[in-house]
Amino acid sequence: MRTLIILAVALVATGCTRWSLDHHLNNAYRAYNEGDCARVALELSQAERKSRSRSYLQPEISLLRGQCLERESLFVDAAQTYQFIISRYPASEYAYRARARLQTLEQLGHHRPIEPAKASPAAL
Repeated sequence: MRTLIILAVALVATGCTRWSLDHHLNNAYRAYNEGDCARVALELSQAERKSRSRSYLQPEISLLRGQCLERESLFVDAAQTYQFIISRYPASEYAYRARARLQTLEQLGHHRPIEPAKASPAAL
């Protein structure tokens, strides 16, 4: 009986954490639609704290953060966020979206792709 109670409490605690995480993500999307990027940042920060054991949610959180950074004209930060998604989660749907956002930023003149450094001889 005691094992059953412990199992039930563990399941309820897990469900509450998931509900709270979903709540913060939903609030972040609502705030983004309203144009309130400060609230988006707060909600995403809270969602990240709840999602540490659910790394599959990180690319979604990062993409929304990047879109908000774009909206605030912080194009370099947005591009770096998109690069993070592409390098860390290359096969995800969010990496595909991040590549599209980078292409859009490039077409608008807000981002240049990183070129490798060129070696040249030292001047005498």
